Amino acid sequence: MKVLANDGISKSGITALEKAGFEVLTVQVAQEQLQNYINEHKIEVLLVRSATKVRKDIIDNCPSLKIIGRGGVGMDNIDVEYAREKGIEVINTPAASSASVAELVFAHLFGGVRFLHDSNRNMPLDGDTKFKDLKKNYGGGRELRGKTLGIVGFGRIGREVAKIALGCGMKVIASDNYVGEADITLDFYDGQKVTLKIKTEPVDQLIKHSDFISLHVPSQSGYLIDKEEISKMKDGVGVVNAARGGILNEKALLEAIEDGKVSFAALDVFENEPTPSIKVLMNEKISLTPHIGAATEEAQDRIGTELAKQIISILHK
Repeated sequence: MKVLANDGISKSGITALEKAGFEVLTVQVAQEQLQNYINEHKIEVLLVRSATKVRKDIIDNCPSLKIIGRGGVGMDNIDVEYAREKGIEVINTPAASSASVAELVFAHLFGGVRFLHDSNRNMPLDGDTKFKDLKKNYGGGRELRGKTLGIVGFGRIGREVAKIALGCGMKVIASDNYVGEADITLDFYDGQKVTLKIKTEPVDQLIKHSDFISLHVPSQSGYLIDKEEISKMKDGVGVVNAARGGILNEKALLEAIEDGKVSFAALDVFENEPTPSIKVLMNEKISLTPHIGAATEEAQDRIGTELAKQIISILHK
Protein backbone atom coordinates (compact mmCIF):
# COMPACT_ATOMS: atom_id res chain seq x y z
CA MET A 1 0.00 0.00 0.00
CA LYS A 2 1.28 3.44 -0.94
CA VAL A 3 1.19 6.64 1.11
CA LEU A 4 1.88 10.03 -0.49
CA ALA A 5 2.96 12.60 2.13
CA ASN A 6 2.69 15.52 -0.24
CA ASP A 7 3.56 18.20 2.30
CA GLY A 8 6.09 16.06 4.18
CA ILE A 9 6.01 13.82 7.25
CA SER A 10 8.41 13.24 10.14
CA LYS A 11 10.96 10.43 10.11
CA SER A 12 9.16 8.79 13.03
CA GLY A 13 5.95 8.68 10.98
CA ILE A 14 7.75 7.22 7.96
CA THR A 15 9.43 4.57 10.12
CA ALA A 16 6.16 3.51 11.74
CA LEU A 17 4.40 3.23 8.39
CA GLU A 18 7.24 1.33 6.72
CA LYS A 19 7.39 -1.13 9.62
CA ALA A 20 3.68 -1.78 9.02
CA GLY A 21 4.35 -2.55 5.35
CA PHE A 22 3.47 0.78 3.72
CA GLU A 23 5.52 2.42 0.99
CA VAL A 24 5.88 6.13 1.84
CA LEU A 25 6.44 8.65 -0.95
CA THR A 26 7.55 12.12 0.11
CA VAL A 27 7.83 13.82 -3.27
CA GLN A 28 6.03 17.16 -3.42
CA VAL A 29 3.59 17.01 -6.31
CA ALA A 30 2.24 20.29 -7.70
CA GLN A 31 -1.47 20.82 -7.14
CA GLU A 32 -2.32 20.66 -10.85
CA GLN A 33 -0.45 17.35 -11.23
CA LEU A 34 -1.71 15.71 -8.07
CA GLN A 35 -4.67 13.85 -9.56
CA ASN A 36 -2.57 12.21 -12.26
CA TYR A 37 0.17 11.28 -9.80
CA ILE A 38 -2.28 9.61 -7.40
CA ASN A 39 -3.81 7.56 -10.21
CA GLU A 40 -0.51 6.67 -11.85
CA HIS A 41 1.00 5.40 -8.60
CA LYS A 42 -2.26 4.01 -7.17
CA ILE A 43 -1.96 6.03 -3.96
CA GLU A 44 -4.26 4.81 -1.19
CA VAL A 45 -3.36 7.35 1.50
CA LEU A 46 -2.85 11.06 0.81
CA LEU A 47 -1.30 13.11 3.62
CA VAL A 48 -1.29 16.90 3.49
CA ARG A 49 -0.73 19.91 5.71
CA SER A 50 -2.03 23.34 4.73
CA ALA A 51 -0.43 23.75 1.28
CA THR A 52 -2.15 20.96 -0.67
CA LYS A 53 -5.88 21.19 -1.33
CA VAL A 54 -8.04 18.09 -1.61
CA ARG A 55 -11.26 19.10 -3.33
CA LYS A 56 -14.08 17.27 -5.09
CA ASP A 57 -12.12 16.85 -8.32
CA ILE A 58 -9.46 14.73 -6.63
CA ILE A 59 -12.01 12.87 -4.50
CA ASP A 60 -14.14 12.03 -7.55
CA ASN A 61 -11.32 11.12 -9.92
CA CYS A 62 -8.92 9.17 -7.70
CA PRO A 63 -10.65 5.83 -7.00
CA SER A 64 -7.64 4.32 -5.25
CA LEU A 65 -7.83 6.79 -2.33
CA LYS A 66 -8.94 5.26 0.97
CA ILE A 67 -7.64 7.82 3.46
CA ILE A 68 -6.98 11.55 3.41
CA GLY A 69 -4.93 12.76 6.36
CA ARG A 70 -4.25 16.30 7.54
CA GLY A 71 -1.14 16.83 9.64
CA GLY A 72 -2.56 19.41 12.04
CA VAL A 73 -5.89 20.73 13.26
CA GLY A 74 -7.90 22.65 10.68
CA MET A 75 -9.15 20.81 7.61
CA ASP A 76 -10.50 23.71 5.56
CA ASN A 77 -8.24 22.68 2.66
CA ILE A 78 -10.10 19.34 2.41
CA ASP A 79 -13.71 18.73 1.35
CA VAL A 80 -14.19 16.58 4.42
CA GLU A 81 -17.90 15.76 4.30
CA TYR A 82 -17.84 15.04 0.58
CA ALA A 83 -14.91 12.66 0.98
CA ARG A 84 -16.67 10.80 3.78
CA GLU A 85 -19.82 10.54 1.69
CA LYS A 86 -17.69 8.80 -0.93
CA GLY A 87 -16.41 6.31 1.64
CA ILE A 88 -12.99 7.87 2.16
CA GLU A 89 -11.71 8.15 5.73
CA VAL A 90 -10.55 11.65 6.71
CA ILE A 91 -8.22 11.98 9.68
CA ASN A 92 -6.24 14.73 11.38
CA THR A 93 -4.10 15.28 14.48
CA PRO A 94 -5.88 17.90 16.59
CA ALA A 95 -3.81 17.49 19.76
CA ALA A 96 -0.32 17.03 18.36
CA SER A 97 0.57 20.66 17.72
CA SER A 98 -1.39 22.45 20.46
CA ALA A 99 1.58 23.13 22.73
CA SER A 100 3.71 24.42 19.86
CA VAL A 101 1.06 26.90 18.72
CA ALA A 102 0.52 28.07 22.29
CA GLU A 103 4.23 28.69 22.78
CA LEU A 104 4.36 30.72 19.56
CA VAL A 105 1.46 32.86 20.82
CA PHE A 106 3.49 33.69 23.90
CA ALA A 107 6.64 34.28 21.90
CA HIS A 108 4.64 36.97 20.09
CA LEU A 109 3.11 38.31 23.31
CA PHE A 110 6.43 38.60 25.13
CA GLY A 111 7.97 40.16 22.04
CA GLY A 112 5.05 42.53 21.49
CA VAL A 113 4.97 44.06 24.95
CA ARG A 114 8.75 44.68 24.81
CA PHE A 115 8.89 45.69 21.11
CA LEU A 116 11.35 42.90 20.32
CA HIS A 117 10.09 42.41 16.76
CA ASP A 118 10.83 46.04 15.88
CA SER A 119 13.97 46.31 17.98
CA ASN A 120 15.43 43.32 16.16
CA ARG A 121 14.78 45.09 12.85
CA ASN A 122 16.44 48.34 13.86
CA MET A 123 19.32 47.39 16.13
CA PRO A 124 21.39 45.98 13.24
CA LEU A 125 20.73 49.17 11.27
CA ASP A 126 21.20 51.88 13.91
CA GLY A 127 22.41 50.18 17.08
CA ASP A 128 25.98 51.40 16.69
CA THR A 129 25.07 55.04 15.96
CA LYS A 130 21.71 55.68 17.66
CA PHE A 131 21.90 53.40 20.70
CA LYS A 132 20.50 55.97 23.14
CA ASP A 133 17.64 56.87 20.81
CA LEU A 134 16.71 53.22 20.40
CA LYS A 135 16.90 52.68 24.15
CA LYS A 136 14.42 55.51 24.60
CA ASN A 137 12.15 54.23 21.82
CA TYR A 138 11.92 50.69 23.19
CA GLY A 139 12.03 51.46 26.91
CA GLY A 140 8.32 51.82 27.61
CA GLY A 141 7.31 48.17 27.63
CA ARG A 142 4.74 46.36 29.77
CA GLU A 143 4.62 43.20 31.86
CA LEU A 144 2.19 40.39 31.12
CA ARG A 145 1.85 39.43 34.78
CA GLY A 146 -1.40 40.70 36.24
CA LYS A 147 -2.93 41.50 32.85
CA THR A 148 -6.03 39.87 31.35
CA LEU A 149 -5.74 37.54 28.36
CA GLY A 150 -8.91 36.89 26.39
CA ILE A 151 -8.87 33.60 24.49
CA VAL A 152 -11.42 33.34 21.68
CA GLY A 153 -11.93 29.65 20.98
CA PHE A 154 -11.35 27.36 23.93
CA GLY A 155 -10.47 24.07 22.30
CA ARG A 156 -7.18 22.22 22.67
CA ILE A 157 -4.95 25.09 21.55
CA GLY A 158 -6.88 27.73 23.48
CA ARG A 159 -6.51 25.67 26.65
CA GLU A 160 -2.77 25.27 26.12
CA VAL A 161 -2.54 29.05 25.77
CA ALA A 162 -4.48 29.38 29.03
CA LYS A 163 -1.99 27.13 30.84
CA ILE A 164 0.95 29.33 29.88
CA ALA A 165 -0.99 32.49 30.73
CA LEU A 166 -1.91 31.21 34.17
CA GLY A 167 1.69 30.16 34.74
CA CYS A 168 2.75 33.73 33.92
CA GLY A 169 0.37 35.15 36.50
CA MET A 170 -2.21 36.42 34.03
CA LYS A 171 -5.98 36.46 34.44
CA VAL A 172 -7.63 34.30 31.77
CA ILE A 173 -11.08 34.77 30.28
CA ALA A 174 -12.34 32.68 27.38
CA SER A 175 -15.13 32.53 24.83
CA ASP A 176 -16.41 29.48 22.94
CA ASN A 177 -19.70 28.63 21.27
CA TYR A 178 -19.53 25.00 22.39
CA VAL A 179 -17.65 25.03 25.69
CA GLY A 180 -19.29 26.40 28.84
CA GLU A 181 -16.39 25.80 31.18
CA ALA A 182 -13.17 23.82 31.23
CA ASP A 183 -10.72 22.53 33.82
CA ILE A 184 -7.19 23.75 33.14
CA THR A 185 -4.54 21.59 34.80
CA LEU A 186 -1.03 22.91 35.24
CA ASP A 187 1.51 20.08 35.45
CA PHE A 188 4.79 20.92 37.16
CA TYR A 189 8.18 19.26 36.78
CA ASP A 190 8.05 17.58 40.20
CA GLY A 191 4.71 15.88 39.70
CA GLN A 192 2.58 18.51 41.40
CA LYS A 193 -0.61 19.63 39.69
CA VAL A 194 -2.97 22.55 40.07
CA THR A 195 -6.40 22.57 38.41
CA LEU A 196 -8.34 25.76 37.79
CA LYS A 197 -11.83 26.09 36.31
CA ILE A 198 -12.31 28.65 33.52
CA LYS A 199 -15.85 29.64 32.55
CA THR A 200 -16.51 31.05 29.11
CA GLU A 201 -18.39 34.22 28.25
CA PRO A 202 -19.69 35.84 25.02
CA VAL A 203 -17.11 37.38 22.69
CA ASP A 204 -18.64 40.85 23.04
CA GLN A 205 -17.94 40.72 26.78
CA LEU A 206 -14.48 39.23 26.44
CA ILE A 207 -13.22 41.92 24.07
CA LYS A 208 -14.24 44.67 26.50
CA HIS A 209 -12.27 43.25 29.42
CA SER A 210 -9.09 41.90 27.80
CA ASP A 211 -5.69 43.58 27.74
CA PHE A 212 -4.60 41.04 25.13
CA ILE A 213 -6.68 38.84 22.83
CA SER A 214 -5.61 35.57 21.20
CA LEU A 215 -7.72 33.95 18.47
CA HIS A 216 -8.13 30.17 18.24
CA VAL A 217 -11.14 29.40 16.07
CA PRO A 218 -11.58 27.48 12.80
CA SER A 219 -11.93 29.16 9.43
CA GLN A 220 -15.08 31.31 9.29
CA SER A 221 -17.36 32.46 6.47
CA GLY A 222 -16.80 36.07 7.53
CA TYR A 223 -14.75 38.15 9.92
CA LEU A 224 -14.96 37.20 13.58
CA ILE A 225 -13.05 40.36 14.52
CA ASP A 226 -14.03 43.34 12.38
CA LYS A 227 -14.06 47.10 12.83
CA GLU A 228 -17.03 47.00 15.22
CA GLU A 229 -15.43 44.40 17.50
CA ILE A 230 -12.14 46.28 17.56
CA SER A 231 -13.94 49.50 18.54
CA LYS A 232 -15.22 47.77 21.69
CA MET A 233 -11.78 46.63 22.81
CA LYS A 234 -9.70 48.32 25.47
CA ASP A 235 -7.47 51.14 24.31
CA GLY A 236 -3.95 49.78 23.80
CA VAL A 237 -5.06 46.17 23.36
CA GLY A 238 -2.70 43.62 21.82
CA VAL A 239 -4.15 41.11 19.31
CA VAL A 240 -2.66 37.76 18.26
CA ASN A 241 -3.93 35.58 15.40
CA ALA A 242 -2.27 32.18 15.13
CA ALA A 243 -5.47 30.44 14.00
CA ARG A 244 -6.66 31.11 10.45
CA GLY A 245 -6.36 34.00 8.03
CA GLY A 246 -9.67 35.68 7.28
CA ILE A 247 -11.10 35.65 10.80
CA LEU A 248 -9.50 39.05 11.52
CA ASN A 249 -10.08 42.03 9.24
CA GLU A 250 -6.52 43.15 8.51
CA LYS A 251 -7.60 46.49 7.05
CA ALA A 252 -9.55 47.31 10.21
CA LEU A 253 -6.57 46.14 12.27
CA LEU A 254 -4.20 48.48 10.44
CA GLU A 255 -6.57 51.40 10.97
CA ALA A 256 -6.83 50.58 14.68
CA ILE A 257 -3.04 50.44 14.98
CA GLU A 258 -2.76 53.78 13.19
CA ASP A 259 -5.16 55.53 15.58
CA GLY A 260 -3.65 53.89 18.67
CA LYS A 261 -6.59 51.67 19.58
CA VAL A 262 -4.40 48.57 19.11
CA SER A 263 -0.90 48.87 20.57
CA PHE A 264 0.49 45.90 18.68
CA ALA A 265 -0.62 42.84 16.78
CA ALA A 266 0.96 39.49 16.00
CA LEU A 267 0.08 37.44 12.94
CA ASP A 268 1.13 33.91 12.06
CA VAL A 269 -1.67 33.61 9.48
CA PHE A 270 -2.92 36.03 6.86
CA GLU A 271 -5.94 36.88 4.73
CA ASN A 272 -4.03 36.59 1.45
CA GLU A 273 -1.73 33.74 2.39
CA PRO A 274 0.75 32.92 0.91
CA THR A 275 1.05 36.50 -0.40
CA PRO A 276 0.27 38.73 2.60
CA SER A 277 -0.48 42.41 2.23
CA ILE A 278 2.63 44.57 2.00
CA LYS A 279 0.99 47.08 4.35
CA VAL A 280 0.71 44.35 6.95
CA LEU A 281 4.26 43.12 6.41
CA MET A 282 5.78 46.60 6.65
CA ASN A 283 3.90 47.79 9.74
CA GLU A 284 6.35 48.26 12.60
CA LYS A 285 3.73 47.41 15.22
CA ILE A 286 2.95 43.96 13.85
CA SER A 287 5.02 40.93 14.85
CA LEU A 288 5.14 38.48 11.94
CA THR A 289 5.74 34.77 11.38
CA PRO A 290 5.02 32.75 8.20
CA HIS A 291 2.37 30.27 9.46
CA ILE A 292 4.77 28.28 11.65
CA GLY A 293 2.52 27.60 14.65
CA ALA A 294 2.87 23.83 14.42
CA ALA A 295 6.34 23.87 12.90
CA THR A 296 8.44 22.57 15.77
CA GLU A 297 10.43 19.36 15.73
CA GLU A 298 8.40 17.99 18.63
CA ALA A 299 5.02 18.77 17.08
CA GLN A 300 5.96 17.35 13.68
CA ASP A 301 7.22 14.19 15.36
CA ARG A 302 3.92 13.80 17.23
CA ILE A 303 1.93 14.55 14.05
CA GLY A 304 3.79 11.90 12.02
CA THR A 305 3.44 9.28 14.72
CA GLU A 306 -0.25 9.99 15.27
CA LEU A 307 -1.06 9.87 11.54
CA ALA A 308 0.79 6.57 11.24
CA LYS A 309 -1.15 5.06 14.15
CA GLN A 310 -4.47 6.07 12.65
CA ILE A 311 -3.60 4.82 9.17
CA ILE A 312 -2.39 1.46 10.49
CA SER A 313 -5.48 1.11 12.65
CA ILE A 314 -7.84 1.80 9.71
CA LEU A 315 -6.15 -0.26 6.99
CA HIS A 316 -4.91 -3.16 9.09
CA LYS A 317 -8.23 -4.05 10.70
